[in-house]
Amino acid sequence: MRVAVVSLETVHHRDTETNWRLQTVLELLRDAGHDVHVFCARFWDGDGRTFERDDVTYHGLAADVDARHSFVARLPVALASLGPDVVHASERPPSQVLAASWGATLARAPVLLEWYGDDAPASDGWTDWVTRRADRLVVPSELVATWARERGVDGDDIEIVPNPIDVDRIRDTPAGDAVDVIYARRLDEGANLESLLLGLAELRDREWTATVVGDGPRREEYEQLASDLRIDDRITFAGECSLEERIAAYRGAHVFAQTAEHCVFPTEMLRALAAGCVGIIEYHVDSSAHELVEGWDRGFRTTSEEELADAILEAGDLERREFDERFADYDRDVVRDRYLAIYRSLQESNGLL
Repeated sequence: MRVAVVSLETVHHRDTETNWRLQTVLELLRDAGHDVHVFCARFWDGDGRTFERDDVTYHGLAADVDARHSFVARLPVALASLGPDVVHASERPPSQVLAASWGATLARAPVLLEWYGDDAPASDGWTDWVTRRADRLVVPSELVATWARERGVDGDDIEIVPNPIDVDRIRDTPAGDAVDVIYARRLDEGANLESLLLGLAELRDREWTATVVGDGPRREEYEQLASDLRIDDRITFAGECSLEERIAAYRGAHVFAQTAEHCVFPTEMLRALAAGCVGIIEYHVDSSAHELVEGWDRGFRTTSEEELADAILEAGDLERREFDERFADYDRDVVRDRYLAIYRSLQESNGLL
């Protein structure tokens, strides 16, 4: 299948969750032998309009991400010239969605719109109208699906496809050191690590150890808070860790705590749950983390530091595991096949099969 991925900006321009989501999708398709073409702004040296990297063809329709108008103007004809089987577009900027729709019409191909939601702008008439132009909208969680419905997207046109994880890699990675509680996220203004630290401080008279994985601008502040709470001797701030190191840490941990205030999809938490951790989530209106543990006997949803501390105690009665088969449906191959099924469904509904 020939897939045209449309995104003015890529991971080669800026490191964002949205860009990495799209990068993951094109890698899944490429690894399965599909012909992947990315229409974007140039990120390579020279004036060449196309660039090959890792068996993916990049089409540079603009000199840089600031040349948005040039990119949008060239996109419809470029798509028609390629003749893709499906057009897979990113939601930002909205003008590229409209141009991708025109190009897909010329190419007689359906349009799938990928809306990850981590940098979603405030709702406005133009963005809302453009969002409804695609044949199908793919989002990572029910949280983002709700945002889409609030913009007027028909619920029947929305597909929830989670971020994938490499289940075999998790299963095969040796477990790291045993620890009672682990937290993993960039330590920035949205981390809300203080909730976990305050919850752990409630258990000061109990025996426990904790690890915080991640770095960021608030790390020193959090380390000072742990010291002020007199629990710093039981918490290891591990800093940035490789994926291999993180998986090993999850397999050695008993509980994974998710307290971030904003999270459209908790990929690190998913890895930890697949690695056998009990999940404890502090509920926030702009976080989808609770969706992974609803109806699960090894998951807890909390709304305060006191409830979080109680959940840690209750989780202590559950067995330690190093792998949980429940999360095998999030494997890379399964997620890739879900995208392919959506593509084929769109082709069929448009009379292209």
